[in-house]
Amino acid sequence: MSGLARPRGFRAFVGLQRPLVAKGKLKMIFVRNAFVLVPALLMAGTAAFAQQAPKNILPPSVTPTTPTPVPSPLPAPVLPSPEAAAPAEIAAPAPTWPLADAGKLLGIVRAVAKRGLIVADYEPDALQAAIAGGEGVALNDVATRAFKRLATDLRDGRTPRAARVQWLIVDSDAVTLPIDAALTKALASHDIDGALTALEPKHPDYAALKAELAKTPASDAAKIGLLRVNLERWRWMPQTLGDKYVLANVPEYMVRVNTYGRNIAAYRVIVGKKDTATPQLSAKAVGIVVHPPWILPQSIIRQEVGPLIARNPALARARGYVWTGSGKTLSVVQKPGPTAALGQLKIDMPNGEAIFLHDTPNKTLFANNPRAYSHGCLRTDRAYELGILLSLIQSGERLDDVTVREQIADDLVTLIRAGKTEKYPFKESIPVHIGYFTMATAGGKALQSFPDLYGRDAPVLAAFARSRVEPPVVAPVVAPAPVG
Repeated sequence: MSGLARPRGFRAFVGLQRPLVAKGKLKMIFVRNAFVLVPALLMAGTAAFAQQAPKNILPPSVTPTTPTPVPSPLPAPVLPSPEAAAPAEIAAPAPTWPLADAGKLLGIVRAVAKRGLIVADYEPDALQAAIAGGEGVALNDVATRAFKRLATDLRDGRTPRAARVQWLIVDSDAVTLPIDAALTKALASHDIDGALTALEPKHPDYAALKAELAKTPASDAAKIGLLRVNLERWRWMPQTLGDKYVLANVPEYMVRVNTYGRNIAAYRVIVGKKDTATPQLSAKAVGIVVHPPWILPQSIIRQEVGPLIARNPALARARGYVWTGSGKTLSVVQKPGPTAALGQLKIDMPNGEAIFLHDTPNKTLFANNPRAYSHGCLRTDRAYELGILLSLIQSGERLDDVTVREQIADDLVTLIRAGKTEKYPFKESIPVHIGYFTMATAGGKALQSFPDLYGRDAPVLAAFARSRVEPPVVAPVVAPAPVG
């Protein structure tokens, strides 16, 4: 009934906070909560949840018997120059810019501070001089260069990679929104601003930040800097986050579920400590793991668990750790259990950093603010409810079917009491994005600012204070398919 692709006829996965209660009471609690949760989801519109198709010679030597006269030397052959042998690729001439279109571009450049960028980066004086010189090659070259620079920065951001600390999110916009196509469209339509605007982020927070920047007085340099940094971070994100996605904001200690442009649920999270910071990345949630074991990364083995095993192996076993090898070959796994670090559920979202959302046995920490206690993963409050919600979103079942909800509750009781590690894949993967925004709408309309937990704003502000660095010309990067 649930739509999860799972073994042994399991119909649907959902979750609960206190599994060790009587079956009848558990079912009653779940059904009561489900009647609160599901109608709230339906407010986004039943049609909004409609499932869409989920969506590589040398000649032989001759010994003369008689002397032969020495021939006159032949003229040396004329060899082609290296340039002629391998001609360099000649750049295509810049397209023709009518004076009217160049004037529109100049006006956009002069007002680009309202978009959080630096006017001088796009050579307004050179563009003005080229316009004064009239139509021709000089104007074409200057206007094309200014347009491409601005288009690239609006789409991808101005900040060099080195200043984007631990930002691992792959932005595929270079593939889906090529600059040359934008330039062609701009000149064909004579809508220069429209072509540039089409490259900007579409998330409501970006629009809110732009609107706030437009009304912030020039004297408020600190606020302008904060707005500029967070506008810039949205440019590092792919323009399309997904029809249904999960977005975490580390400085806010929150994660939200969004379907078709609406935030339908929010959960508190515990993020990484300053010395084990949560990186910014995107992954695909492909299922749920119940009673998950924890395969410890080498950094935690070296710093914490390895010394514990050496000092007090009995205590390490009591905490659920099992291990093989020693020294540099030591591998450690924490078995599932009531006190295991991952709790009783994790969202399966394969990625190279081994970061995921998961339950935790220590739920009292969610009352704290700040909440930076983890090794990098996101410990999630009401993780079972999140599991319910994600399974419903991807299942294809009718969300207003009472019979389905009751069956989900029965299946949950059976699942928890079985006590085994099980992986239940989703029919349809759900994008999960872990971002870092020190000013955001927090799921509403009003912007809020959040403390810069990891000190990530300063490198971006420093990059804005320096001259623009032309980004290297590289092949567009496409996000790899999830493994596992």
